[in-house]
Amino acid sequence: MSSLQDIRNQVINCKKCHLHKTRTYAVPGEGNTNSEIVLVGEAPGAKEDKTGRPFVGAAGQLLDELIQRYLRIERDSVFITNLVKCRPPNNRDPSEDEIVTCSPYLLAQINLIKPKIIVTLGRHSTRFFQNLAKVEEESISKCHGKPFYINLSFGTVRVFPSYHPAAALYNRSLKSELEKDFQLLSRLISTSSKSTTLDYFLDQHGPGN
Repeated sequence: MSSLQDIRNQVINCKKCHLHKTRTYAVPGEGNTNSEIVLVGEAPGAKEDKTGRPFVGAAGQLLDELIQRYLRIERDSVFITNLVKCRPPNNRDPSEDEIVTCSPYLLAQINLIKPKIIVTLGRHSTRFFQNLAKVEEESISKCHGKPFYINLSFGTVRVFPSYHPAAALYNRSLKSELEKDFQLLSRLISTSSKSTTLDYFLDQHGPGN
């Protein structure tokens, strides 16, 4: 898969698992393809299935608010996608077979975008990256807000686990935890940006320049 458009086309036409039989639209993902941040949910819901866009329902509205309030950027400044690209019937959890079948699309997207931070929203996307990074698998209630690192083909990436926004809608007590996670995420992004600026300065003005 040589480009993000290639991946998008393959996702839209994918029939590798039985979810293609019940979907309205596959949901490849959208946003800034040069973003330093990729947010990864679990699977599309009903509104996402009807529109072919990620996080456009109530959970998406909350996510937009968090991005704007704490990261101080607009939604289209980041890339948003899901671990599984088609809606499981009745919004059930994605199965392990579905994750195994669909996750190569996500990894191909990440390898092309080359983000510095991957934000996992919910237990399924968090567990996927925990296993990929070969770190201890922990529940989202224990690991949220605690970054870990994963080595990918283009370098080391920080993975930041958080609750899925839908969880905060069903359990209002989790909303404050989600907000705290995004406060911490904003500080990590600020630190990452400063490090990038310093690296660029040293490249441009170091010895021999």
